[in-house]
Order: sequence, then C-alpha cells, then structure tokens
Amino acid sequence: MDDTKAQLLRWIDEDREEIVGFLCDFVRAKSPNPPGDTTLAAAHVTRFLTLHQLPFRVIAPQATMPNIVGSFEGARPGHHLVLNGHIDVFPADELNERWTHGPWSGVIAGGKIYGRGVADMKAGTSASIFTYRYLHRLHERLAGRLTLTAVSDEETFGPWGARYLMEHHPEVHGDCLLNGEPSSPLTIRFGEKGPLWLRFTVRTLGAHGAYTHLTPSATKIAARIIVDLEDLTTVPAAVPIDVADALAGAAAAIDEAQGPGAKDILQQVTVNIGVIHGGQKVNMVPGTCWLEADIRLPPGVGKDAVMARVQAIAARYPEATMEEINFSAPSVCDPNHAMVRILRANARALGRPEPAPIVSLGGTDARLWRQRGIPGLVHGPFPRGMAQADEHVEIEEYLHIVRMHVLSAFDYLSG
Repeated sequence: MDDTKAQLLRWIDEDREEIVGFLCDFVRAKSPNPPGDTTLAAAHVTRFLTLHQLPFRVIAPQATMPNIVGSFEGARPGHHLVLNGHIDVFPADELNERWTHGPWSGVIAGGKIYGRGVADMKAGTSASIFTYRYLHRLHERLAGRLTLTAVSDEETFGPWGARYLMEHHPEVHGDCLLNGEPSSPLTIRFGEKGPLWLRFTVRTLGAHGAYTHLTPSATKIAARIIVDLEDLTTVPAAVPIDVADALAGAAAAIDEAQGPGAKDILQQVTVNIGVIHGGQKVNMVPGTCWLEADIRLPPGVGKDAVMARVQAIAARYPEATMEEINFSAPSVCDPNHAMVRILRANARALGRPEPAPIVSLGGTDARLWRQRGIPGLVHGPFPRGMAQADEHVEIEEYLHIVRMHVLSAFDYLSG
C-alpha cells in the first residue's frame, strides 16, 4: 500500500470517535419517510460540511426534502466519480415495534450502533461524506472530479431526490457511481431486480352473508387472482452471459448477504401481495376488495413478457380492474468494471475476503445511474434489522466500509 493510502487509513483511525459520533447523531436526526421531512438530517450533514469548509449546495425542489450536492476538481483531467447516499429512512412504529433501544436513540451497545436507518442507509451515506472530506484534502493529487450526493426521498423512489437530480442536474451523472446501501462487505452489487407494482380492484354486488347465491364474493375472487399471479414466477429469464458468469460462483455470498434462499430467487420473477383490503363485516358478502402486488423482475426479464401473463390472468376475472402504480426496469452494469476490481483489491489489502459481484433483490438509487448507462456499484454494511426493530450496524463493519470507500475512491481518481 502506497504512502498516500496509508495516510488515509491513519486519518480514519485518528478520527474514529468523530466518525462513530457523526453516525450516532445522524440517526438521532429523525428523517422517516413517510412523511419525508429530512430537514433535521440535512442540517446535520450541512453543519459537518460547513465545519470542514467543504464545497456544497442545497437543491430542494420540495422544501422539506433537501438534497445536498458537493463537488470539487482534482489537479488534472480524469474520471468523474459520484458518491450517493440517502438521508431519509423507513418510519418506525414506536408503539408496536419492540425496540431494545429507542428507534431514534443512536445508542452504542455491545459494539453496535442502534436506530432506525442506521443500516439503511445512514452508515453508507456517512461513508460517502467522510470519503468526500478526506479526498478533498488530497485534491491536488487527484485526477478528475468527485461529487457527493446526499439525497432525500429514496424510500419513495426519489421524485424529489436522486431522480430529480438525474433529470434536472446532469452534473451529477459522472462516469461511475459508488453507493453504500446496506448490502454486505462480502458483496459488490452491480445490478438489481426491477419492481413492478400493480393494483387489482374487484367489485361485485355484495349481499348478506347468508345469501351467497346472490353475488360472487369480491374477496374470493381476489384470492383466486393472488393464486394465479404465482404463475409469473415461471417466466423465463434470458440472463446476459457476463451477469450469469459473475453470479455462478457467488451463491454462498448471495445467501450470506441477503438471507438463506436468496440465490434461488435472484434470477426468477417473484410475487409479493403487500396489501389486501376487503369486506366490512363477517356476515356480509364483500362487494369490494383491492390488493397490491409487488412483482420483482430480474435482469433478463422484460416487462412486456410479464404483463402479457398478467393481462391473461386479469381477463379471467371480469369483475376486476388493474392499474400499474410503479415500475422501474431491472438494471445491471459491467461486473468487471474498474471500480469492481478496485474494491476487491482494497478488501484484500485490508485483510478481508474479496467481495463477490452480485445482483440485488431490492432497489437502490444506483439504478438511476445504470439506466443511463453509467456504472453504479453498491458496497455497504450488512442489512441487520433493516425495516425491523433493533436495526443496527456493527461499529467495526461501519469503519471498514468507510475505509473501503475512501481507498477505492482515491484509487479510481488517482490512477
């Protein structure tokens, strides 16, 4: 490891308490989405950037959902690397979720930091912020440009966050994206499945519960639709050869990062019925029922192929109507991209296993870059307790992700 990278590691070690404290306070700055007000979290970030005299501006098309964008040039021409993380988090049900420590406590216990959003994704966003800080000190040794995007509204697909920036501020596009979403130090995500969300509404006459001969039941029809939708899991995927090759040897890492069985569904369509509402009383035949289906498309499966089957299913039920409520295409980039090789080399230099390139089950803002042909790589902590009580990150794992992002961004911009 050269002298400059050794210096970067020394700075991280010297600032350990500050790096940990920053994340604890970040968790305490509540930013649940919905409702999506991230002003406290944004203020925490801007205070830090101001304190360290780092260039940034606030872009807020929606006043309560500000985005923080910072950028600086190196000493000579080169690549443009974009760091991306979001500052909004899932809501916390403080009445019904059983938290050992409060969801907004940011408490340290047993070598871990607890709180809503600490894994998804304030730890990864903090890694981006400290990467921006340390590389700014070395800007005269860098080639190209480094841009930081700390965005709001990721949890609701970014109409006021990353999606807005990508559509209205092309200066954030760059040549490569590095993102710290919860994933695993054992993996580098070079792609992700695409969500297709559909709502089915079933309407019948309804009747007294004893008079089932008078009308079909909206809930029974909805139940049959749900069963039929499972047929979508058999839609064949034409996985690109480079993607298939990258995933072929990564089964263990996929299951370790995303839970046992993840490898089995990574390359197939999945169906989740996230919401269902129907009926008013137990002794009434329901006249209305609606459900929302979350269908995930792997790379190699087109929306048209899935919708053809959906429409065939819907045609069997004249009492039902269907509408699309969200879609984002599956996305991949080159699993052998230079940043992938850099990340793997730095993990090895830090005495860790080389992370395996994989595709993610869930979605991230990185898709917005990939969909424009810009490589987007995700490398973050394990998603421990994500969207559950007692969400947490291990402090040493968090510091490892900081080191990985700092060293890899330096390598990308100094080579």
